[in-house]
Amino acid sequence: MNINIKVYLHSKGTKFLQSGSFPVVNSEFKKDPDWTAAIAAYEWIQQIKIKFAAGDDFRIDEVIYNEDIDITELVKKVIQK
Repeated sequence: MNINIKVYLHSKGTKFLQSGSFPVVNSEFKKDPDWTAAIAAYEWIQQIKIKFAAGDDFRIDEVIYNEDIDITELVKKVIQK
C-alpha cells in the first residue's frame, strides 16, 4: 500500500515543501499507521538532506500524511531513536 507524505522543511535560510507517495508494509500500517508513516517520512527526509546538501540550519517544520494527519512530533521521535 502507498501513503502520501508532505514535508515542510527549512535549510540554508529557505523553507520548502516536498511531497510524494511511498510504499509501506500493509500489516505494519494496520498495526500502527502513524508510526509506520513517521518511519517512511524519516527515511525520505534523510534522502532529502543528502540530495540537497542540507545546511546546519536544517529543520523539519511539519510532516503530514494522507492529506491531513500531522505526524511531525512522531518523526522527531524517530530521529531521537
